Amino acid sequence: MDVAAGGFSEGQFLEACAELQQLALAGADWQLLVETLGISIYRLLDQQSGLYEYKVFGVLEDCPPTLLADVYMDLDYRKKWDQYVKELYEKECNGETVIYWEVKYPFPMSNRDYVYKRQRRDLDVEGRKIHVILAQSTCVPQLTEKPGVIRVQRYKQSLAIESDGKKGSKVFMYYFDNPGGQIPSWLINWAAKNGVPNFLKDMGKACQSYPKKT
Repeated sequence: MDVAAGGFSEGQFLEACAELQQLALAGADWQLLVETLGISIYRLLDQQSGLYEYKVFGVLEDCPPTLLADVYMDLDYRKKWDQYVKELYEKECNGETVIYWEVKYPFPMSNRDYVYKRQRRDLDVEGRKIHVILAQSTCVPQLTEKPGVIRVQRYKQSLAIESDGKKGSKVFMYYFDNPGGQIPSWLINWAAKNGVPNFLKDMGKACQSYPKKT
């Protein structure tokens, strides 16, 4: 399988495109968790951690696909609209661009931080224009762990966006995150159940105020 720059394969991008049709749910043990405001969330238990992987399908109205992808990729803008961001920036490490992201956690829990690689591709799949963004945790010696902040070792996300045929976007998102530490798995699962759709709704709102909007 060909691996593109950034360490993601062509197949991974095409797989995210296929998810927009909800094909990957067929025959698997994915459970419908919740449907809210046009967003459906499915989950699958990760036996190793006791946590769930999530797949989210929905439509964000009045938010065109290219704009939504641009907003998602804009780290400086995210620091303005995402209240949980403590620190977020790109850094060149060993010829590769990685992202450092520290997330605020409520007291008495420790903040978490992530080091991950990310890549966006704008694809034409049988006449459908689909924006795909893949992200996955990585390890670089230049970004060492901070005292009092727990480094997230397992993080993976994919996002596929296309037009809903109107003025909005049809969206698929896959998400898995093991924040580590002493947080009970039930609390992590509860936070993900609520946090994932809230993140998509917040991103939709952020599109309306995007300063680079054309």
